[in-house]
Amino acid sequence: MSTEGTEHIASRRARHHSLAPPAWLLSGLKPASAPIPWAAVARASIALATPLAVGFALDEPEYGALVSMGALSGVIGDTADAYRMRILNIAVPQLFGAVGIALGTLVFGHGWLAVGALTLVALLSGMISSIGTVASASGLLLLLTAVVGAGLPMPRPWWTAPLLLGAGGLFVLALTLLGWPLRGRQPERAAVAATYRALADALEAAGGPGATFDERRQRVTQTLNQAYDLVLGRRARVHGRSPALVRMLAQLNVVIPLVEAAPAAHLRRRPLPPEIPAAVRELATAVEEGRTRTPVLDLPEPHTPAERAVDAALRHAANIVHKPEPDPFNVDDRLGRPAALRVRARRAVRDMMLSGASWRYGLRLALCIGLAQSLVSLIEVERSYWVALTVTFVLKPDFGSVFSRAVLRALGTAAGLVIAAAVLAEVPRGWWDVPVMMVLAALIPAFSAKGYAFQTAAITPVILLLSDLLNHSGFDLIRPRLLDSLIGCAITLIAGYLLWPESWHTRIGDRLADTVDDAARYVERAFAPVADEAALRVARQSRLQARRRIYRDLSGVRSEFQRALTEPPPTGTRAAAWWPLVVAVERIVDATTAARVRVNHGAVPPAASEVEWITRQLRSLAEGVRSSTTPVRVEVTLEADESSVLSPVRQEVAAARAITQPSP
Repeated sequence: MSTEGTEHIASRRARHHSLAPPAWLLSGLKPASAPIPWAAVARASIALATPLAVGFALDEPEYGALVSMGALSGVIGDTADAYRMRILNIAVPQLFGAVGIALGTLVFGHGWLAVGALTLVALLSGMISSIGTVASASGLLLLLTAVVGAGLPMPRPWWTAPLLLGAGGLFVLALTLLGWPLRGRQPERAAVAATYRALADALEAAGGPGATFDERRQRVTQTLNQAYDLVLGRRARVHGRSPALVRMLAQLNVVIPLVEAAPAAHLRRRPLPPEIPAAVRELATAVEEGRTRTPVLDLPEPHTPAERAVDAALRHAANIVHKPEPDPFNVDDRLGRPAALRVRARRAVRDMMLSGASWRYGLRLALCIGLAQSLVSLIEVERSYWVALTVTFVLKPDFGSVFSRAVLRALGTAAGLVIAAAVLAEVPRGWWDVPVMMVLAALIPAFSAKGYAFQTAAITPVILLLSDLLNHSGFDLIRPRLLDSLIGCAITLIAGYLLWPESWHTRIGDRLADTVDDAARYVERAFAPVADEAALRVARQSRLQARRRIYRDLSGVRSEFQRALTEPPPTGTRAAAWWPLVVAVERIVDATTAARVRVNHGAVPPAASEVEWITRQLRSLAEGVRSSTTPVRVEVTLEADESSVLSPVRQEVAAARAITQPSP
């Protein structure tokens, strides 16, 4: 082929590449591989259609629409597995939603008073969203219902709308809890069993390709965190001592030595005998089925310190898993009972008021809501409350990238309007709305599992159908809905993203540097000298707590980076540049844990000077991350004896320094 032909083909390929959608948009439009939650599909269909049927039967379709609207928020918020957590996830936001709709109803039609009130509600909503998952959902519903109450005429007296919306949420909660007598403990028990199965997969990958082991170890961290959250969350609400709950905690605690032994086994560079992961999977089955019998383990003879660590941890775990009574030395003394609800609430409020991130998000949300409400007060915008609704849905940084959510919401709304247009144009208002709602409501949990754009496409026609029952606008809702959504997305993109300083000065480097500092403290704590047996027990407990904390922090950093990767440049570019360091820090912590396990089972402890060299390098690395916007590769000279137990740690530190040291 001639040179001109080659250049022509290359030019065509370059033009095709430049016209291709960006990667962050394609990733958002690609449906997730999550399975469809069929129980949630059936529950949503019943929860949203039944109130409409009752409303038509009583000749009060508006009341039925308000109950269905409350049920819609309950369906969207039902995301937990454990039944007690589901009570919180549904009931608590409903209380905030009732307060929001009441406030909105009181300021309806009051012009600039409504603007000021909604701006203050937005500030509070954004700040409480930083407390936790339930608080985030509560803050979202508080603002959403306040906007709806201030934008739509509600039934009188003022308490009617809160009562009807609350009834819809309680109906969803009742449907959700129908299976509690039969399955009340299964989500927590299944979470503990899932931790054992994830650990078995990691042990099976130990000694093999590093990428496979790292991926499975991260899965262990995720399942362990989820199991602790579920079990401890349940424990916080149980008065007195619950033997079944204490037994689950004992089974969860005893898995930690096995988790610690996994990195040491991986460093052997040889696969573990297949009997070991098989035995761990058998323990998972025993946890799930609640077996209590004498364990029978057929394990090969251990020879190395790493093998002895795995063997000892596995045998101890087998004894605790099959033990009918909880281990009295393994639960209450190590974990302690969670503080009283009043104490935890006071701490949460104090932390929220003193948190810079909480104030930044609250002010960001208040700015955008204030602008949206001011705009529709100054300019005649049909269905104007949808502008603020769009801002509220999009501007949730804890739900993902603000930029990509704005674009995906615009696309999802357009797709949902196609469905809504067909429904409003072809389906006569009345009893035909009930079967239509059954179908549309079923799409919400099914599409929510596939991604944000798909969830928006499913929710849009449901909201439009309910709005039509409240204000009888019919097909005329379509054009204003699209226009208002685009205005809301534009306000969020301009004021909440493009003009917001944090969008261009990302904090992911500082967050990562803090994690590197935590890794340095973990190394110090892991090999700190102890004076006697009592000090050794205290040091071991402190080390376990530090290890769990740093792995949880690393999981949060990984999630934050994955969110940042979906942002357009420069944030996405910076996140991609720093991504290798996230993996490097995880490997440093893994290598440190493995070294500590080897020392516990006979290896020679490292010299204090070697520990000091590693911590000094890590702290220098953290400073380098804070002072550099992009990593520049340099070489680092290794020191000390290569036969030392800390040799793998030094190698991982050198690799991390090689990708993060700033250029001179």
